[in-house]
Amino acid sequence: MGTFEEDMLLDAEDDRRTVEYIQNYLPQDLKDKFTEEELYYFIDVIGEYYVGLLDKHNGDEDIDIDVEEVAKYVARQAKKDKMGEFDPEDLRWVVDGELEYGETQN
Repeated sequence: MGTFEEDMLLDAEDDRRTVEYIQNYLPQDLKDKFTEEELYYFIDVIGEYYVGLLDKHNGDEDIDIDVEEVAKYVARQAKKDKMGEFDPEDLRWVVDGELEYGETQN
C-alpha cells in the first residue's frame, strides 16, 4: 500500500482523468455548460451518493444505480452548496459519463 501522499496523488490523477472523460462524453450542446471546477464538484457529490448507497447496502444483492436519482441528488446538493442551479436532465450526462469512465477502469 502506498503512502497517504501517493494515494492522494493517484486520487487527484483519477479525478483529472474522470473530468477529461466526461468533457469528451458530453454532447456538443452541453460541452460549454459546465466548468471544469463544476465537473470536479459533481464527481465528488456523485462519490458521496455512492458511499450513501453502499452504507445502505447489505451486500446480498447487486447495487442498481438509478442515473436519474443520482442526477437529481447532484442538482439538489449543488443548489444547497450554492454552486448553482443545474437541470437534472443535463446532469444525467455527467453521471452517465462518470459511470462510463468507471466501466473503462474495470
